[in-house]
Amino acid sequence: MWLPGVLVAAAAALLAWGVHALVPALPLLTVAVVLGIAVGQVPAFRVWLTGTLAPGLSLARTRFMRLGIVLLGLKLSLGDIADLGWLTVGSTVAIVLLTFAGTLWLGRLFRLPGDQPLLIATGFSICGASAIGAMSGVVKAKDDDTATSIALVTLCGTLAIAVLPALWHPLGLSALQFGQWVGAGVHDVGQVVATAQIAGSAALSLAVVIKVTRVLMLAPIVAVASVVERRRPVPGGIATIGLRSRPPIMPLFVAGFLAAVLLNSAVALPVGLLSAADSVQNALLAMALFALGAAVRLVPLLRTGWRALLVGLLSWTLIAILALGAVQLA
Repeated sequence: MWLPGVLVAAAAALLAWGVHALVPALPLLTVAVVLGIAVGQVPAFRVWLTGTLAPGLSLARTRFMRLGIVLLGLKLSLGDIADLGWLTVGSTVAIVLLTFAGTLWLGRLFRLPGDQPLLIATGFSICGASAIGAMSGVVKAKDDDTATSIALVTLCGTLAIAVLPALWHPLGLSALQFGQWVGAGVHDVGQVVATAQIAGSAALSLAVVIKVTRVLMLAPIVAVASVVERRRPVPGGIATIGLRSRPPIMPLFVAGFLAAVLLNSAVALPVGLLSAADSVQNALLAMALFALGAAVRLVPLLRTGWRALLVGLLSWTLIAILALGAVQLA
């Protein structure tokens, strides 16, 4: 039942990789989710997306997403994070928390439906569509809420690739300062690479380390959300603490993510192993993000989602300003 959908997601990931190879400035994962969004808008495809392909696409956007996030932990090393210095690490964590809280508040202020405030806050503050997929699985968000949040973070992350380099020199930033700004203020890892690479290898390396420091915040924030979800009462007022239908305090994929971080920090893993894990992780996340993008319906979003779009743009502006302030402070 799931094989057709998985094969289509794999083909889409391969196509996204081909586009990325031809145009390296376009991040692989961004291409994958945009491709999914494009496919989801074609009426002739929707019969397949909601029928024969549905089981496989569902598997891709849940299980593959979680496996990809576990492997993402192998990109993080506590030693690299410590080398940033306490001021940079502290400001990066503060940016994540302030952006998360500010976006959550904005989402509730504009009365966004369902779990959209939480999902948008998670994606914009931590690591884009991957973080939204992780949080969506924990709080059991509706597909519409997840799709809307994915579309917004993809739009704004792509916007950053064009806008931030244009502001680099007018703001008087050095190459390293620009790298710090990008790492702290752009959503997805691929978008960070695409934005920071124009400032040179040193700026790119700094941007990636700061970015993965933000990714590390995924574990505690998802764990807290899981605890809150467990405490929600079911209809009728029956407490749900401890029931199997609720997520564990620490979801298994989050524990796996942390284990991968600790392993990479404690052991010098072979370069070939890390390279293979990176390739598998990119493939899994590309398939998952294509499946998530295929659930987006732009026409209803444009008709009724102006409030979500406004929240996304305000959050994008908020994290850019906070990140720039941290650069000036450092």
